[in-house]
Amino acid sequence: MGPFIVGILVVIVVLILISTVQIVPQARAYVVERLGAYQATWDVGVHFKVPVIDRVAKKVSLKEQVVDFPPQPVITKDNVTMQIDTIVFFQVINPKLYTYGVEVPMAAIEYLTATTLRNIIGDLELDETLTSRDHINGRMRIILDEATDAWGIKVIRVELKNILPPREIQDAMEKQMKAERERRQAILQAEGEKASQILVAEGEKQSAILRADATKITKIREAEGEAEAILTVQKALADSIALLNEAAPSDPVIKLKALEAFAAAADGKATKLIIPSEIQGLAGLAASVVEASKVSQ
Repeated sequence: MGPFIVGILVVIVVLILISTVQIVPQARAYVVERLGAYQATWDVGVHFKVPVIDRVAKKVSLKEQVVDFPPQPVITKDNVTMQIDTIVFFQVINPKLYTYGVEVPMAAIEYLTATTLRNIIGDLELDETLTSRDHINGRMRIILDEATDAWGIKVIRVELKNILPPREIQDAMEKQMKAERERRQAILQAEGEKASQILVAEGEKQSAILRADATKITKIREAEGEAEAILTVQKALADSIALLNEAAPSDPVIKLKALEAFAAAADGKATKLIIPSEIQGLAGLAASVVEASKVSQ
């Protein structure tokens, strides 16, 4: 055996040995078969396989995957046909079942999603379909997760991406929404005008109350002033009477004071005075005294 042949054999052996080493990266799993039958599932790390006998049947990703399925025609309970496209978030949790459980997993999930969606929407009317996204998403996730469990797949989340009713229904919905917005705007405007009128009325009410309070206070102060004046006059009169009593005046002095009082009462404005008889004599005497004083001057 020549050196050339030995070198070729060495190279072949090295290649065979290298081919027996398999490195599984992170978030991946290898399904290994031996002589056509399932042998093992290799996780992340270094593994060795028997040459020719063992082979890697499938390399499976363990990451969460997202599939966006095209719009599907569905019919509601009230016979409205609409287009709905769905997004499914799933993860392979059993590589063996994922490899041998179904022939084409993505196609199987798509068909199962379309069938489940039609069944759920068929039990709902149009208005319920448009307002029950969370309910539909939850029901679809549960049904798909149970159905795909035999395929080693866990459905994590299902989302309805778009719900597209027919064009005429969209137009009717837009008109309804516009009418609703206009109604809300009219209500808000009416409530604003009502609040404005209430504020104006409250202001007028407060202004009237303040004016009434001011008038009341003015009248009270005027009345208190008049009362104080009357009390002052009465007190002065009482004091003068008391002083007069203390002086014990004679009868002619009293009558003279009375005459002065009459004169003060007339104040040059009275056209007629009625003088009591008791002080008429005193008045004559006073006139005589005045005339005598004028002659002597």
